[in-house]
Amino acid sequence: MLHWIDPASPAAIAALSVCFVLVLAFEVSNGFHDTANAVATVIYTHSLRPIAAVLLSGAMNFAGVLLGGVAVAFTLVELLPPDVLTPPDGNPAVAMLLALFLGALAWNVATWWRGLPASSSHALIGGLLGIGLAEGLRTATAPGQAVDWSEAWAVLRALLVSPAMGFVGAAALFRLLRRVTADGRLFQPTDPDRPPVLWVRLLLILTCSGVSFAHGSNDGQKSIGLIMLTVIGLMPGSFALNVATPPDDLPRIAAAAARAEPLLAATGTDAAIVADARRIHTALGHARAVADVPEGDRASVRDAAFHVIAALKEIGSRNALPAADRAEARRLHDILRGTVEYAPGWVRLLSALCLGGGTMIGYRRIVRTLGERIGRQHLTPAQGASAELVGAALIGSAGWSGLPVSTTHIVTSGVAGTMVQSGAGIRPGVVWQIAASWVLTLPATILLSGGLFWLLAGR
Repeated sequence: MLHWIDPASPAAIAALSVCFVLVLAFEVSNGFHDTANAVATVIYTHSLRPIAAVLLSGAMNFAGVLLGGVAVAFTLVELLPPDVLTPPDGNPAVAMLLALFLGALAWNVATWWRGLPASSSHALIGGLLGIGLAEGLRTATAPGQAVDWSEAWAVLRALLVSPAMGFVGAAALFRLLRRVTADGRLFQPTDPDRPPVLWVRLLLILTCSGVSFAHGSNDGQKSIGLIMLTVIGLMPGSFALNVATPPDDLPRIAAAAARAEPLLAATGTDAAIVADARRIHTALGHARAVADVPEGDRASVRDAAFHVIAALKEIGSRNALPAADRAEARRLHDILRGTVEYAPGWVRLLSALCLGGGTMIGYRRIVRTLGERIGRQHLTPAQGASAELVGAALIGSAGWSGLPVSTTHIVTSGVAGTMVQSGAGIRPGVVWQIAASWVLTLPATILLSGGLFWLLAGR
């Protein structure tokens, strides 16, 4: 349906502008779900007023996004083949972006409306998998080649294992607190008219800050790669390549492209991708800065880089090749990524503002679910602190390693673990609803985004 759009036409600009609005709306919905988990304990225990909690969370989210790099931001994008991200006909992935954001946003809003802490990460991953599979059907590509399944399994493993670790870790920490702390105020629901004592408040504020920072370093990055795809489609001359790349790095990047060319050819890579490596070397080899590359050529250099990076990644994981070739492919892959996998400060700031705004609009539903509905008793300060301390550690470590995990799943599982450990137990009906939303998120968003992409991209 959108395959007829000329990439340079007003229709393409209008469609990309809609995509830009949708990706920001998705970040707001991410705030409904994920950042609301970070502020749930300080708000529910009356340690901070809602506005103060959201402002603190927003500031720590921004710090996490700023200091956490962009490893997670592009991990999700790499699930798709390069031709979907940068279509060979020059169309700036309009159908992919529209299908992804509409599908994931619809699911996020629907589950938030029900007060269910579903995962924005799952929604994004399901949407990307659905688009990859739909593209495979559309182009008669085998399912094994339509999606980078090695990357997909790594992402899905992290999403599956991390909630179990959150449950066990929070339960163990809560048990430890009960053994070493005699202050009963930690283990009683707080009085709405009387905030906790100062040291308990400080503990909860610290754990909220930790989860928010970790969320920014992981979840807050997830939409940044998608924001960048949209911005590059709107202004390819300005954003297709990282113009902030230090001039001293250009010779190293150009040399990496030159070294990649014979390696790609020797390992049986398609001749077009070998030519892409040559194109990168030619474009950057004689430039003193990225700004010297003509604006009209930057989008094609970016497209070439995506193809070469994907090919080098595949070579680096091919066990049949000599270890030296695999190591060289991984080294060149890491060097070339810096030219195209980046995010300006204003994109990170915009992401953090949308997360904070979404939290302010919709935190109440999720806060009530975590505070009152999961367990048979209301949340206590010790339970909230245990769930969030473990959550901050798990989310933060995943962010630095480049693996996307779900703040929602980890914190919610942590709260459930403390409820079980305390002896209060959990409410089976509510936990069943949450578990059902977790299980259904992937197939629902695969169908939603995949179906939309099938319609929009044209058969």
